[in-house]
Amino acid sequence: MEIVVSGIRSTGNLHLGNYFGALRNFTRMQHENKCFFFIADYHSLTTHPTPSNLHENVRQVLAEYLACGIDPDVATIYLQSDVPEVTELYLLLNMIAYKGELERTTTFKEKVRNQPDNVNAGLLTYPVLMAADIIIHKANRVPVGKDQEPHLEITRKFARRFNNMYGTGFFPEPEAYNFGEKLVKIPGLDGTGKMGKSEGNGIFLSDDDKTIRKKVMRAVTDSGPTEPDQKVAEPIKNLFTIMQFVSDPATVKHFKEQYAACTIRYGDLKKQLAEDLVSFVAPIRESIAGISADRDYLRKVVRRGEEKARESASKTISDVRRIIGFKPF
Repeated sequence: MEIVVSGIRSTGNLHLGNYFGALRNFTRMQHENKCFFFIADYHSLTTHPTPSNLHENVRQVLAEYLACGIDPDVATIYLQSDVPEVTELYLLLNMIAYKGELERTTTFKEKVRNQPDNVNAGLLTYPVLMAADIIIHKANRVPVGKDQEPHLEITRKFARRFNNMYGTGFFPEPEAYNFGEKLVKIPGLDGTGKMGKSEGNGIFLSDDDKTIRKKVMRAVTDSGPTEPDQKVAEPIKNLFTIMQFVSDPATVKHFKEQYAACTIRYGDLKKQLAEDLVSFVAPIRESIAGISADRDYLRKVVRRGEEKARESASKTISDVRRIIGFKPF
């Protein structure tokens, strides 16, 4: 049984990219491995240092985790800020992380471009905190999408560096957990890139029917194919990719054949995709609403998760202190 760690920032609702990238597989995975799932509320402060309602954001993500099938009686679900051992390991790893390598990370460069007025130290050391989140439980696997593989390589680098510097094999070098399949990347509705909250191009698990239909009908397309068997343009390819996850295979086949024959009508494609998304999201949304309203249950889940997570994390920190040389007098 391997140790698996996964986290999602508490900046708002989960979307289909989160679901198909990992959440749909968590139900099975949690019974086959020792799983830790956390809500990264510290991480969210790097881009939202003054959140309007941090607590409600956390509650929403927690309810969505549970609605997607994570069982708190089987797996450990906790808040990042409830486990102080994480920040201690973050501090210790910062001592072996170098400014130059952090400045060269792709995510840091992107964030500097996107938020030039908020280039804080937490943004620079984001990969270090991410590494601490993972190796605090000595994880072997991390469920990540294709776009997250470089981030995981940074975690492996810090684990390897710690082991080499202190002459130990203490930390495993975690690998991507892809559920025996190719890593999934769900595209957004804007015709490029991945689905995400910050990109504003996603379908969220809590979206109502009207919102889903409105978003899909506004999805980027092109002027349409001009010759038979023409290569599918990127925006349309993205719509087909989403459709493959929520629609009947016969439906996907139908519209692909229409595209190849230059007879496709994008309005019909979007209407069908919207209705299939509505049918898919509705039961998850209803479950989220019911769980979110049960404050006592959420409080119980969080407290139990904190106890289990700290039991694991405190053992790691105790060993790390000993390895480095911190000893009581």
